[in-house]
Amino acid sequence: MKIVGAHTTSGIVPLTGGVSSDIYCVELPETSICVKRALPKLKVAADWRVPPERNRNEVEWIKAAGAIVPGAVPEILGEDAEGGAFAMAYLPPEIYPNWKERLRDGDIDIAVAAAVGDALGRIHAATASDPSMAARFANDAIFDAIRLEPYLAATGRAHRDLSDRFAALVDTTRAHKLAMIHGDFSPKNILSGPKGPVILDAECATFGDPAFDLAFVQNHLLLKGAWQPQWRKRYVDAYFALEHAYETHVSWEPPAALAARTAALLPGLMLARIDGKSPVEYLTSDAAKDEVREFARALLVAPVEEPSAIAERWMT
Repeated sequence: MKIVGAHTTSGIVPLTGGVSSDIYCVELPETSICVKRALPKLKVAADWRVPPERNRNEVEWIKAAGAIVPGAVPEILGEDAEGGAFAMAYLPPEIYPNWKERLRDGDIDIAVAAAVGDALGRIHAATASDPSMAARFANDAIFDAIRLEPYLAATGRAHRDLSDRFAALVDTTRAHKLAMIHGDFSPKNILSGPKGPVILDAECATFGDPAFDLAFVQNHLLLKGAWQPQWRKRYVDAYFALEHAYETHVSWEPPAALAARTAALLPGLMLARIDGKSPVEYLTSDAAKDEVREFARALLVAPVEEPSAIAERWMT
């Protein structure tokens, strides 16, 4: 990967916000670029190690998603596959604010949520049942190491009475290889650009279950309501807007089947962000954590068939 010459003057500024990579803004004479290098050990309290070659997944996902939804990903400028690093366009935060930060501050734009759901649905629909995509994103080992094990399996070990339920979620997710999925489809990995959302951080992309991406982002919209309860209804409105925009693209399977798997995953992911290997950093009070635990455990014991039912119960 060569983007600049040996004698080019540059400034390097570390960027914050991620736990899986070192990320830098490299300031060049005429522009700025972003360089990302995957870490073999994630920056969390648990001993969480994953293959650094996952950066290759991210580059491939960005290329594929960009061909489906132009403008929804940053431009790739260069790649060092052997070194586990790549460079992409730098998107300044004053123009591309982070969606998580907007949600945190009460800037809950329903149109942004709908645009996010639309982009995700288009990506899933365009790659569903495509053997070439299945071969290109045969990344089960990395997805297991970064998502299924630390989120679902680890939470099952923390809640022994629900271990069979979490094992079933893992098995169901593994069994439904239907489309190219992002794997970390969270508001922190989405920028709110002037022409629509820009999606980042697809390190654990794989050919897998679209329900995982949908449940992953909807989970965060619910958890924001435990973090900022004064805006809970507005977060739920965003949850519904995202879901409705997404479901217009569901053609690869009966929508009810996808909805049922999403509704099953949601409480598992909620509990995982409290007691798994990667708890959300913003829920710090025991009261907030206990609220999520009680809510999620009840839905794991007695599952519902529709994500809408979960959101409605969250509001009661």
